[in-house]
Amino acid sequence: MSRSRSWEQSRGRHTPRRRRSLHRRSLVFLIAGLVVLVASVAGATVAVAGGGLGGVVARNLAGPVAGPPAPQLPAFVTTVPRPGPPVTPRGQVRAAVSTGHLEGVALTGDEGPVAGVLSPDGRSWTATASLEFGSTYRWSGTWVRGDGTRRPLAEDAFSTVDPDNEIEARLNIRDGAQVGIAAPVALSFPADLSDEAKAAVTATLSVETSTPVEGAWRWMPDDADGSRVHYRPKEYWPSGTQVRVRAALRGLDLGDAGWATADVDRTFTIGTSRIVKADTRSHQIAVVEDGREIARYDASYGLESDPNRVTRSGVHVVMAKSEKVLMTNEAYGYVDQPQYWAVRISNNGEFIHANPSSAYAQGNRNVSHGCINLSTADAKEFFAMATFGDPVEVTGSSEPLTPRDGLYYDWTIPWEEWRSGS
Repeated sequence: MSRSRSWEQSRGRHTPRRRRSLHRRSLVFLIAGLVVLVASVAGATVAVAGGGLGGVVARNLAGPVAGPPAPQLPAFVTTVPRPGPPVTPRGQVRAAVSTGHLEGVALTGDEGPVAGVLSPDGRSWTATASLEFGSTYRWSGTWVRGDGTRRPLAEDAFSTVDPDNEIEARLNIRDGAQVGIAAPVALSFPADLSDEAKAAVTATLSVETSTPVEGAWRWMPDDADGSRVHYRPKEYWPSGTQVRVRAALRGLDLGDAGWATADVDRTFTIGTSRIVKADTRSHQIAVVEDGREIARYDASYGLESDPNRVTRSGVHVVMAKSEKVLMTNEAYGYVDQPQYWAVRISNNGEFIHANPSSAYAQGNRNVSHGCINLSTADAKEFFAMATFGDPVEVTGSSEPLTPRDGLYYDWTIPWEEWRSGS
């Protein structure tokens, strides 16, 4: 049979002094736990030495113990690029020191010195001009250390690649131009680019606007003229917008197409909101500026019964204009026939131009070979106002504008589809 002790008896087995000792040890462990917790939260490490956890607590409560001084880091100077295999001329070019300052830094290539700028603290020098292809560069100058000693910079000669093939991109809008509200930005290359090269080009592209504009780049199908990437906004450009287009291409390796030789940096302005409304069923065209119709002309569009002569429906873009154009279509019996006050709106031979021979049909019948015919006086007046990038919205015909009709069919592509190709 087991015996049980009463609470009174059990209590008598423990003396008050031993209870106080237990409380003191518990307090030590509690403080130690708190120290470990605080150290863990602070990201510190708690080391437990041979003195036990109580010693750790005591040392923590006593505060930090001074240790040996931190070792001094060695002073150094760096230059980029480093000597070795030829480098691209598009990378960073810099000299820097860890202490003291630089004096008289120069980087000189086969064609002469490279422009650069010294940082305000004098510890770094950075090139501000592009390097040349196929050139060797050497550093010169002085490193003044913190203790006042002076050391010359090592030459650390390096060279840039000397490519067999070079390629230069072309932008369709000149610097400082004023263009219409439908003007697409087209950057073209006179060679077919691989997918890898296109991705490298895309990474360098940027468009800045003075007012918020939603837009996107899209690679268009390659053709006989090479590769091209277009940018257009979701809606027509807001009138008065300042646009800057940049492509940091110089020194970019485009694979079999060659090395890009020049950056692109152009700024232009979006001019008057001018839209040409061209309904083939009305036998007229209307010019609308800033939402107000300012002109209306009798016209004759392409003959609807012949699919090869139908004026294509869709948003065309004014591409160029010339006071005289020689037109040829041997299948229809004319070669180098002069036409005047001609405004080109596609690459498939569509113009808005004067044609006295169709005067009888202008305003009531469509008889042309696809162009929009006007009287000489009306064509001359329209010619004077037409600007690259003005939209010509053709409606009512049986044939749509498609990629086979030329360079600027950008606005015929729905926005979501356009953006998916960016």
